[in-house]
Amino acid sequence: MIQWTFGVTPLLIAGPCVVEPPAVMDRVANTLAALAARWSIPVCFKASFDKANRASALGPRGPGLEEGLRALERVRREFGLPVLTDVHEPGQVAAAAEVVDVLQIPAFLSRQTDLLLAAGASGRPVNVKKGQWMAAEGLVGAVEKLRLGGATDLAVTERGTFFGYGDLVVDMRNLERMRAATGGATVLFDATHSVQRPGTALEGASGGDRAAIPALLFAAAAAGADGFFIETHPDPSMALSDRATQWPLDQLESLVTRALGVWRATREQSDA
Repeated sequence: MIQWTFGVTPLLIAGPCVVEPPAVMDRVANTLAALAARWSIPVCFKASFDKANRASALGPRGPGLEEGLRALERVRREFGLPVLTDVHEPGQVAAAAEVVDVLQIPAFLSRQTDLLLAAGASGRPVNVKKGQWMAAEGLVGAVEKLRLGGATDLAVTERGTFFGYGDLVVDMRNLERMRAATGGATVLFDATHSVQRPGTALEGASGGDRAAIPALLFAAAAAGADGFFIETHPDPSMALSDRATQWPLDQLESLVTRALGVWRATREQSDA
């Protein structure tokens, strides 16, 4: 079971955007399990059983609730990793909570009252992503709804803010502002969705700037993030979703090792 704690070691949430074929899921999970042991940090496997907010109606959405949860349960059982998945409707919460360790509220749904109340009542830790249109303080309502539902273990995630048309920017000041506004909730940084250019690629899919991921991730590590969210795939060009922004699996260890160095160095200086 994941518990949102911070200050000792950061949390890594990583995995493909959507539930993929077993060969992909196993390669990612095997890499993450090995890295968790080597880094001595908590690592949570993530994948969505459904991408209900695809820009195009033709975009692959994933296998759906029942098949997707079976795939996630297998990863949890065979690789010993806690697992996280998105929920999009109140009716999905109970089934998902029986299988996964963490429920996640997608950014576009971060004001959906019934969904937040149901997730709060699930008994599982919940991660809610800040809506792309929100100021940091806009998460107060989402967190209040989760707590009203009964949630005591929750995190909030920065994933960029719309700027102009078809692009996102990240204000690193939001990390501390989100923590203060939510009464000290754990604050995560989503390095891969933050570099999206929503709905700008071919056929209405989201584009993005993968090359900007390291700079933003290291900045978030220095700015006070309690953990990192990174979508990763063995071959991003073949991913079923978010091809432009998933990080190559064979480069994940190098990326996170450098981010951990920044995270630890920053805290050593602040403690001195």
